[in-house]
Amino acid sequence: MRILVAVDGSKHSLRAVQCVIDHADWYRRKPEIILVTVHLPVPKLPRMGLAVGKSQIQRYYQEEGAARLAAARRKLDAAGIRHMAQVLVGPVAESIVDFAKQKRCDLIYIGTRGMTEIGKALLGSTATKVLHISATPVLLVK
Repeated sequence: MRILVAVDGSKHSLRAVQCVIDHADWYRRKPEIILVTVHLPVPKLPRMGLAVGKSQIQRYYQEEGAARLAAARRKLDAAGIRHMAQVLVGPVAESIVDFAKQKRCDLIYIGTRGMTEIGKALLGSTATKVLHISATPVLLVK
């Protein structure tokens, strides 16, 4: 089983990682875990290329992404669960869903803040959007 776990470094996303760890024995074989974090693109400003190169922006994405993934990677390493990690750049929910489809994931784990239904309707939620646009099953971890 291939499971995508979306993380952003928050305690809510680490709960999703812990849930994967706690339930790894549910599967016949240890699941293949793909940790993903998504960074919104840096806004393109006129003449920005004169001051900041593409390689600097890519390094920024990778460094920020590595920081967001660090705690989740430590948890999985401590539990002895193999994983790969990926930093994506783009709209968050769409990037998660597209990457899960591309990698043929069987399940997406994602943490949620556990807001009320009214709060979700007013503020929106990445987890809720992933749930609605994904053809891959999604497990929301509260």
